[in-house]
Amino acid sequence: MREQKYHLYLSEAEHRFLIQNLIWFQSQLRQEGRYTDTVADLIIKFSRAKPKKIRVK
Repeated sequence: MREQKYHLYLSEAEHRFLIQNLIWFQSQLRQEGRYTDTVADLIIKFSRAKPKKIRVK
């Protein structure tokens, strides 16, 4: 069975806010001595995402 894909459409400001908060969350986890692998993967995935222009009606 195939994994279901999800699409998230964000404005530039929302995209920047998401990345900043993921970095903040990663630093919080580091201070607590917990693993940050999953958060690092998300940061990479969101930073490499291509912007797509869509028309909102």
